[in-house]
Amino acid sequence: MDKPELYVEQNKERFINELFELLRIPSISSQEEHKPDMMRAAGYWRKILLEAGADEATIFPTPGHPVVYAEKMMDPARKTVLVYGHMDVMPVDPIEKWDSDPFEPEIREGRIWARGANDDKGQSFIHAKAFEYLVKSKTLSCNVKFLIEGEEEIGSTHLGKFCKDHQEMLKADIILVSDTSMIARDIPSITTGLRGLAYWEVAVTGPDRDLHSGLYGGAVANPLNELCKLIAGVTDHHNRITIPGFYDDVLEVSARERNKLAGNPYDEEQYKEEIQVAQLQGEEGYSTNERTGIRPTFDVCGIWGGYTGSGSKTILPSKAYAKISSRLVPNQDHGKIALLFKNYFESIAPKSVMVEVTIHHGGEGYLCPIDHPAYLAAEKAYFEVFGKIPVPIRSGGSIPIIATFEKVLGIKTILMGFGLSSDAIHSPNENFQLENFFSGIKSVIYFYHYYCQEA
Repeated sequence: MDKPELYVEQNKERFINELFELLRIPSISSQEEHKPDMMRAAGYWRKILLEAGADEATIFPTPGHPVVYAEKMMDPARKTVLVYGHMDVMPVDPIEKWDSDPFEPEIREGRIWARGANDDKGQSFIHAKAFEYLVKSKTLSCNVKFLIEGEEEIGSTHLGKFCKDHQEMLKADIILVSDTSMIARDIPSITTGLRGLAYWEVAVTGPDRDLHSGLYGGAVANPLNELCKLIAGVTDHHNRITIPGFYDDVLEVSARERNKLAGNPYDEEQYKEEIQVAQLQGEEGYSTNERTGIRPTFDVCGIWGGYTGSGSKTILPSKAYAKISSRLVPNQDHGKIALLFKNYFESIAPKSVMVEVTIHHGGEGYLCPIDHPAYLAAEKAYFEVFGKIPVPIRSGGSIPIIATFEKVLGIKTILMGFGLSSDAIHSPNENFQLENFFSGIKSVIYFYHYYCQEA
């Protein structure tokens, strides 16, 4: 069998064609009309894993979207790697911002352009192709299990229970995930920390109907005005969150670790240029990398109400709404934070309006030690492919199920990400560097080599 580099080179076109079939499926988990597409995506994953060499692959229904499980057991006495990925993607709105059809993948400028190209179809597909090589080359020396879910983008609503119900089936030594990023194309990195998440929807109600803004304005509270005031009060002029008790469980990062984080390559002007902002903003006393990696946040994700059509309509709206999220750091319990915000926000509302906070999904943060045997294997794997030791980083993003894996299955997770900040995940024109896709396959192959060589 050819070496990994040669095998990848010889099968590039097939790999891309197979990935494109998956990318064409509009598996948007948050939209009910795409429920059949979720089943299509599950069926395709089952097919791909069986063709790659899995002994068995099963689609498990859940009260929401399906889960695909597959395995190849070489020897129960050997190490077992559990690969996790997700088949669902974010909605594509605003569709007019896309330069091409989000579900008709294209290759331009050395990148794959499509919804899910990076997050997480492209990155998960890396593992299917690495596994295929290991099986066909007869170099797989450990057991491999795959867990591909359909609800990551809506909080992995049913996967926690699935894990509890199938603990024996999912038993493994390490979980391997590619759903994160590298610092840059020439600077590989391994994500050692993830932030948690709390998410809410707020409804503010005033009068029982929209009112004439001339006849009632100034006498009756405007729900949109009051919502904006309430939101503005949740952060102070230091950009700290004012919710009582919010910071009680935040673990302050040591000066030693902050110094190590400060050593990560960072160009502020380039950072601003990439997202087209003139100035950065955040909690006082922390760098940009620290603000996105080791500190919690409070953000309005959407706000609406009143008249938003063309032209003008002078009304005082009856209702106003907002969707709000908070990124949490390890040791903050998302359930506790969710209640703290709900109780606080409802308590500070003026009597002139009614405020109701609905708690949505959430998850805990996660930390992985850099001396774990699987981390060291990943470190060597990146060096084999990129010629550089990867930098350990803490991501500002959240993958809530990772903390659940540790709690329920008792397994650590290694996050071998190959995305870039320019990949526009969750945004129009999502893309994935072809070079990183192929390098990811080779890196994962070498991970198995180093992790399983003593199995």
